[in-house]
Amino acid sequence: MSTFKGRITLAMTGASGAGYALRLLECLVAANYQVFFLCSSAGRIVLNTEVGVKLPSKPEATADYLINKFNAKAEQIIVFGKEQWFSPVASGSAAPKQMVVCPCSTGTLAAISQGMSDNLIERAADVVIKERGQLILMVRETPFSTIHLQNMLSLSQQGVTIMPAAPGFYHNAETIDDLIDFMVGRVLDHLKIEQSIMPRWGYNQQSS
Repeated sequence: MSTFKGRITLAMTGASGAGYALRLLECLVAANYQVFFLCSSAGRIVLNTEVGVKLPSKPEATADYLINKFNAKAEQIIVFGKEQWFSPVASGSAAPKQMVVCPCSTGTLAAISQGMSDNLIERAADVVIKERGQLILMVRETPFSTIHLQNMLSLSQQGVTIMPAAPGFYHNAETIDDLIDFMVGRVLDHLKIEQSIMPRWGYNQQSS
């Protein structure tokens, strides 16, 4: 059986930004992490709409598709359906201590903020919070309403990292992929995973 550096839960919801999720998954696989992948029904629609990726309906088939797409090791990507309550991510005794929701819809944000667990994504996030793990939410919406901001503040006060999908432009981005890499690189930094896809501020600057 393959040995991985660690395990991370990656969830994708129906917010715009499917490219972020696929690129992050690619980078986690390349860094030799095992990924528990969760995707909402709306997330599947967004994947097909934005990047032309149509995931199979069954979790096992989705895992096979993603493993082949990213040349991953056997069992490196494990996919769970939205109501697989007996999966490891649903229990504090088995869930990875790190989780990223990328992108995170404001509906999912609200459910997590209120401790609601109507699907496996929300339950997995609830588990990470209660176990004092690391939860990163890449929220995608504009503008933010007062309700959105209140939900983000509540979660931030509980130690959740709120990382809106708001890429910078100071690295002279030339393509959409450059903007995607900016955000994915920031996520990897917070997960403390080595990355070279995003140049760091100041290191490539010429001294005056």
